[in-house]
Amino acid sequence: MANEESIRAFVQAVSGELGSEAISTGEEVLTRYGEHTLPGPDLRPAAVAFPDSTQAVQKLVLAANRYRVPLYPISTGQNIGLGSRSSVRAGQVVVDLGRRMSRVIEVNEALAYCVVEPGVTFQAMYDELVKRKSKLMISATAGPPQGSLLGNALDKGGGSGAYADHFGTLCGMEVVLGSGDVIRTGDGSLESASHLNWHVSKYSFGPYLEGLFTQSNYGIVTRAGMWVMPRPPHIESFFFTFPDDTDLHQIVDLIRPLKLSNFVPTQIRATNDLYLIAADCVHPEYGQSGGKKQITDEARRALQKRYGLGSWTVSGAFYGASRQAVQPQLDRVIAHFTRSGKGRFIALEEANEIAPLRISMNSYEGVPGEGELKMLRWRPGGGTIWFLPRTPMIGSVANEFHLASRGICRDHGLEYMVSNVCGPRFARGVHTLVYNRGDAEETARADACYRALALEFAGKGVFVGRAPTAYQGFHQGQRMSAFVEACAAIKRALDPNGIIAPGKYGID
Repeated sequence: MANEESIRAFVQAVSGELGSEAISTGEEVLTRYGEHTLPGPDLRPAAVAFPDSTQAVQKLVLAANRYRVPLYPISTGQNIGLGSRSSVRAGQVVVDLGRRMSRVIEVNEALAYCVVEPGVTFQAMYDELVKRKSKLMISATAGPPQGSLLGNALDKGGGSGAYADHFGTLCGMEVVLGSGDVIRTGDGSLESASHLNWHVSKYSFGPYLEGLFTQSNYGIVTRAGMWVMPRPPHIESFFFTFPDDTDLHQIVDLIRPLKLSNFVPTQIRATNDLYLIAADCVHPEYGQSGGKKQITDEARRALQKRYGLGSWTVSGAFYGASRQAVQPQLDRVIAHFTRSGKGRFIALEEANEIAPLRISMNSYEGVPGEGELKMLRWRPGGGTIWFLPRTPMIGSVANEFHLASRGICRDHGLEYMVSNVCGPRFARGVHTLVYNRGDAEETARADACYRALALEFAGKGVFVGRAPTAYQGFHQGQRMSAFVEACAAIKRALDPNGIIAPGKYGID
């Protein structure tokens, strides 16, 4: 952490070069940017900077090198459950790229891509496409509509639809390295006045560098191209519900061939009861136990009956010219999921009456919404941690992890809430730990629960795909030492003074 004298000199230099509006040390601002939902105290920054261009970011980085001040870049600070807007360590200068760098630079209808700055949110991009009467659609995330399109992709976030792999849609970045140098990746690196393929050709000449700037601290991405999807004339969501907790075994084995063949173009979600239901109600027994115990099976069954859902709900969507055109695919998937006699198809007319399922429909149609995040009100106190492992698409393996996870959450007095976002070969397990951050004992249990889950999965050879800031060093410590040293060597090469977010993803 830089000393007070260095911070004062840095703030004065930035104010002089970029204007007083480019940096703040106001009490309210510092408090706001230190807030998060994780165990542990808020992490107050030394200052908050608001650059308005790549050139301004470059000047910030050069000044930070002069005064040895650590910077922590964020896009819009909506990474709820993973660190929000706070830095990984107290005393860093948060660089809010979203406040003044929020331009949609280009929308290319013919080649179906957009070029955005970090402040372009899912809602803003959706609104821009509507305003243009565009034939393109975004892949919406389950996170906040005000979350950053680019920031989510750089953290390997996912969404709904056929373009759910948001990092996979990135093509062509502009990056300010920790040294202060500015580079363009891919075809953008060509010394030319124009770059026709910059956001079209993903794998250009030489090493593929874009992956270096995801979940790392080697540079600050100030703009990027992202592929978006032509909107189909008709999008048909489908839903099936299964009654028992152990049905996940069968569900995963049923989903796998549908995704390996790409018969279903979207990711298929296998979501448990409380993950869905918590978006529409609060813990009915919290007051009775003071939050010390997990909801009882009796109360879970009562909620399932109230919402017409079982222990698991499977969802996905088809694309086509019309509802009639997708009916054959829908008939096949109905026969597929109901052949065992356990899965029940939920017709759209019924699904429309179930609030949590309407949230899913909007997501498959590329419409951002905050409905799913309402689950964070399940318990009071505003505490949320996301645990995000990736498990192979084998039913017996999925069920083994499911049973272990349910038991760990029960042992720590927390609800087991999970949505398995299933691709052809692995599923992203989105585990939501909701707890009362105002209760020290409950907070300690939530922290212990996260760590126990992480150790259980790692012990069986499964790692996380993303991690909250409070646990990034912990997860880096689970890796082989040669890999950790390789990360550190890249850091030394691209950021020799360790200016960009020291400690992020465990990299110093």
